Amino acid sequence: MVPTARPAGARSAPTRALRAALLAWFDREGRALDFRSGGSPEPWAVLVSEVMAQQTQVGRVDAKWRAFMGRFPTPASLASAPTGDVIRAWRGLGYNRRAIDLQRAARAIVEAGGGVPGDVTTLEALPGIGPYTARAVAAIAFGRPVGAVDVNVRRVLGRLLGTGAGPVSPRELQAAADALVDPARTADWTHAVMDLGATICRRVRPACAECPLRAWCAFASGAVPTASAEPRRPAPEARRPVPFAATTRWLRGRIVERLCSAPPGTSVAFHGPLGVHPPAAVSAALAALAVEGLVELDGVDAARLAGERA
Repeated sequence: MVPTARPAGARSAPTRALRAALLAWFDREGRALDFRSGGSPEPWAVLVSEVMAQQTQVGRVDAKWRAFMGRFPTPASLASAPTGDVIRAWRGLGYNRRAIDLQRAARAIVEAGGGVPGDVTTLEALPGIGPYTARAVAAIAFGRPVGAVDVNVRRVLGRLLGTGAGPVSPRELQAAADALVDPARTADWTHAVMDLGATICRRVRPACAECPLRAWCAFASGAVPTASAEPRRPAPEARRPVPFAATTRWLRGRIVERLCSAPPGTSVAFHGPLGVHPPAAVSAALAALAVEGLVELDGVDAARLAGERA
């Protein structure tokens, strides 16, 4: 029998057989995506793809990543671009603040010498880069044996390592994620665990019979119930749903969309309401977007909006 080891309290273990099973499955079934380049992935390309993938479906990222990289192939090219052009290139991905943060990260990278850093701590110090993205870039682009834990990976590991006493702690989960990484194929391992969570180890109706890790999985064996493998969130209080068009998110999206549709460098006037939102709500949204760096107000409008908010 192959010796095994595990973090304290965990049921499963990082074995050669487990790694081989998952990577063999990934070689057969892994999703073919443009931003998963073979060989040695270019760090800037990986960073862009991982920021795009935050809160966005992979299919949408795949369609936008190549065009964005064609426009901004280096940190320097993004750092020096007009912010309006960056937001236009980001159009369709949603959460435009990520585009602003990515440009700020590019500027920080340029100021530090121009190369994307390879260690997790320095990556996490960049604007908009959290623990998951930092570890994904470190593992995929630099071969660091660190586990990138997003919601899908957390579900896979929670079920794999779950105990009857309840879910593993975040510290234990991260330690297990790091220990499981195949040091010889860090990029493929990172993609493989993500793909497994997205396609097989789903939140609802997981396809356990098709899972390459079922022999090691506490959840698949029935050793732990669903609740301990993935804790359920408390049910929200019943409340009347708000139509999307009445939300601030809709309003902000329409403002940015109108600006992106205008010729570059053109100022757009916002008079009157937008949809069901009155002029005061439009003004407040413009002021908030300006603070976040998503829009620029001319001097008169900036002073007027500052007065309205005072």
